[in-house]
Amino acid sequence: MLTIYKSNEMGLETLVQPIAGCWINAIDPSAHEIAQLQQTLGVPQDFVTSPLDLGEMPRTERENGATLIVLRVPCFQGETADVPYTTVPLGIILTERFIATVCKIETDVIQGMTCGRIRSLSTGKRNRLILHLLQVTANRYLSYLREISRAVDSLEDRLEHSLRNRELMGLLKCQKSLVYFTTALKANEVMLQHLQRSKLFQQYPDDQDLLEDVLTEVQQAIEMTNISSNILSQMMDAFASIISNNLNVVMKFLASVTIIASLPTMLASFYGMNVGLPLQNSPWAFAAILALSLLVCSFLVVIFWKKDWL
Repeated sequence: MLTIYKSNEMGLETLVQPIAGCWINAIDPSAHEIAQLQQTLGVPQDFVTSPLDLGEMPRTERENGATLIVLRVPCFQGETADVPYTTVPLGIILTERFIATVCKIETDVIQGMTCGRIRSLSTGKRNRLILHLLQVTANRYLSYLREISRAVDSLEDRLEHSLRNRELMGLLKCQKSLVYFTTALKANEVMLQHLQRSKLFQQYPDDQDLLEDVLTEVQQAIEMTNISSNILSQMMDAFASIISNNLNVVMKFLASVTIIASLPTMLASFYGMNVGLPLQNSPWAFAAILALSLLVCSFLVVIFWKKDWL
């Protein structure tokens, strides 16, 4: 799907045909749309198709006056997914007349650019638009990291009394997400440092400052990801032992209850035999046996309670 945006005084408007200074956003384009986009931009075909490969890593490339910037952006796949938070490649194609973004799926990064939250967003200022896109990407990483931290805290509260592996598998999903984030953020950092050394954003001092801010936020996200990943790894080892200990506590309680419940059964079995027994002719035999059973069970309960077996 191709969507063409052009900035005006009211924000972003959608166009039918591309004009100079517009922004073309391509989400999972078809073969016909890829050919159309390639013809409009005048760039090699791999500029358009490379970002559609989910394994593409961040990089920059220049050819015939056009620049391709590939970065990995965060993506939320849902709580039930094997990896709730992952990353996908986003391609930014910069030419003399147009700027285009290409991605396999629609992400919150593009939605954050088109929702009107960025002040003075101009599609004509192509370099500044790229920097805003990089900044939104870095902010989205930080936002998702905070959501992962909240999910880990929730799982931690449930794990303290859990006997199942469901919560532990939830922590494993969060750990997988952090691994994807760490790999993508480090690759993005290298790509941003390459952009910083290039002359692409050296024309205006404000652009240089914004690029430095983006690089700082990416480095902050890397640090947060490393800290969260280390804490989560140690937490999973600790909670695996906690689950095992909780199971031992339950088994100990059930064993104690089984021993206590077996004594009345034993006395009833004795008095069910066809032999001479004490109190067999007494009308108070049942009450006496019941009282004796309760007395013995109470005695065992007190002993087990003192030994912390119950």
